[in-house]
Amino acid sequence: MHQKLLSFGRGATKAPGAFKTEQNYLADKRKKEILFIPISPELLQDGMDRLFHFIKESPFPVLVRTAIMHLEFEALHPFLNGNGRIGRMLVTLNLWREKMLSDPHFYISGYFEEHKDAYIKSMRDVSRTGDWNPWIRFFLKAVEEQAIKNLQISESIRNLYEETKTSFSEFVSSKWNMEVLDFIFTHPVFRTNKFISTTKIPNATAANMIRKLVESDFLKVREEASGSRAAMYSFEPLMELVRV
Repeated sequence: MHQKLLSFGRGATKAPGAFKTEQNYLADKRKKEILFIPISPELLQDGMDRLFHFIKESPFPVLVRTAIMHLEFEALHPFLNGNGRIGRMLVTLNLWREKMLSDPHFYISGYFEEHKDAYIKSMRDVSRTGDWNPWIRFFLKAVEEQAIKNLQISESIRNLYEETKTSFSEFVSSKWNMEVLDFIFTHPVFRTNKFISTTKIPNATAANMIRKLVESDFLKVREEASGSRAAMYSFEPLMELVRV
C-alpha cells in the first residue's frame, strides 16, 4: 500500500514501500519545535509485531480496538512519509476486515480533516496524560458523524442516478444508454480506452457519445489525448457530490 501511495507525487523520494531506517520526528517547522519523536528504527519491528498482535487478539469492541490501532500506528510512524494517509486507510480496511463494512468504502478522513486540531490534540493528549478515553470518544464521534454524512452522500448519489437515467435519453439516444450510465457511475474518472473496453461500444460510437456528454456538461475533460495516452474525463455531477 505504501509503495503504491508514494509511487508519485508527495513523498515519492521517501523510500516508498520500506520501513524507516533513520529516526523520524514530528515538528512545527514554523516554531522550529519538535512535537513528537516516534519509536526508533531499531525497535520498530517489535512495535509493529505488538500492534498486529493487539489487532488480532484484543478483546475490546471493534471500534475501540480500531481507535487504539490507529493511534498506535501513528505513534510508531513506521515510514518516512505518508504515515497519516496510510493510518487513515487502515481504519477503513480494519473495519472491513472485521466485517463492519461490506466494502472498504468509508471515508473517515473527511471528519479528521474538518476537525484537524482536535484530532491531533486528542492523539497527543494520550501520550501526555496516559488517558485513552478522550481519544476513543473523539474517534467514536468521528465514525458516527462520518457515517451519517456518508449515508447522505449515498442517498444523493442514488437520486442523481435516477435523475441522470431520465435525462440521458436526451443526450445519448442509443441502445447503449444503460451501459454508459452504469459505467460513469462506477468509473467517475476514466480514460477513453477504459470506456470502450468496459462497455464494448464500437470506437466511433463511443467517441461520439463522449463528445455529446462533454458538450452537455455531464463530462469534463481532465486530460487531453496525447500520443498513445487516451484522454481522461470525469463525471462532474457525481464528483461534486463526493468532494463535499
